[in-house]
Amino acid sequence: MDLYQTLTDMWPSLWPTLAAIGVILAFVPVLGLYMTFIERKIAAYVQDRVGPNRVGPFGLFQAIADGIKIFLKEQIIPDHVYTFLYFVAPTISLMTAMFALVVMPFGPVPVDYKEGFRFVVAPGIDTGIIFMFAISSLSAYGIILGGWASNNKYSLYGAIRSCAQFISYEIPLGLSIIGVIAISGSLNLEKIVATQGGSIWDWNVFWQPLAFIVFFTSALAETNRLPFDLPECEQELVGGFHTEYGGIKFVLFFLAEYTHIVTVSFLTALLFLGGWHFPGLTGPVDASLGGMLLRTFVLVAKVGGVVAFIMLLRWALPRFRFDQLMGLAWKGLIPLGLINLVLVAIVLTLELPKHLLAGTALLLFVAAVFSSYQLQRSMNQNANARRLNQGVQGVSA
Repeated sequence: MDLYQTLTDMWPSLWPTLAAIGVILAFVPVLGLYMTFIERKIAAYVQDRVGPNRVGPFGLFQAIADGIKIFLKEQIIPDHVYTFLYFVAPTISLMTAMFALVVMPFGPVPVDYKEGFRFVVAPGIDTGIIFMFAISSLSAYGIILGGWASNNKYSLYGAIRSCAQFISYEIPLGLSIIGVIAISGSLNLEKIVATQGGSIWDWNVFWQPLAFIVFFTSALAETNRLPFDLPECEQELVGGFHTEYGGIKFVLFFLAEYTHIVTVSFLTALLFLGGWHFPGLTGPVDASLGGMLLRTFVLVAKVGGVVAFIMLLRWALPRFRFDQLMGLAWKGLIPLGLINLVLVAIVLTLELPKHLLAGTALLLFVAAVFSSYQLQRSMNQNANARRLNQGVQGVSA
């Protein structure tokens, strides 16, 4: 009886959370299917093709047909795998990717609008960013377990690459957001968005362009997308940690990757692109349902733009070598993240105008890119000279 009474008392505050969780659980698989359709259309545009256009009007049902095909595939379990971990690994990857959405605000909801109505599963968490980074980093366990449980050398190599990549790029990713946290004075994502609500020039991308560059590059590497998809490089590792997976098990890894892309895109929009704020919609949040839906549409449009840009990069850029991948993190992004952090500390301590932060950061970034280019050019010239000398000596001998 006490348990029943407790559940009855908790129900008014519990049902919105359960409803939000249900929406996310239903939303992620559908989103994953149609993101494949969108990416295939973008790939077709880049390669001057038509893309999927056979199933349904404009090919809109192609994603559904692909989903049905994959779900009906025979589930083959290789004899040499460690069965339990082989099945658990893709589940861990997808669950950690979805848990990161718990603290993600999908739109503005005034407290006084309606009890139980909100666009976030767990609102008001003052350590929302820390929670998101902590949960997202756990996805590496799913990948390393999948690679090890497959008992395949290509899978294991891909998993080790992925973990090295995760660890390396988590550092600049964290450094890039410390400046945003310091400027806004909060770890709460909703409060960080609120600090960007004055005008378009209050968006963090204009005040901290260096942090934005470091964040977006690091986040792109965290999603294992081209040009950072070394863990599943087909030319070297067959399929990486995906090699022994097929059917629904492969789809779980696939959905986890696309969920990471959506999470990264939401974080980019919330931390740097003003969230649901837009010119003409600045000021106090409209408490009407129409005003909230309009702002939510603005946020979704920004997220969609970031997702499309990430997909476009896959088909526009070549893949890094693994040494270049690691060098970019340790020799490039981490120093730039530290420089941005020092600049933010100086501006806040001396109470200097924020526009000095933006200008100085851009100048330092240009100087760093130019210096890196000159250094790489000098190294290539020296290497070519050594090869030429060796060739001349060989001919002389």
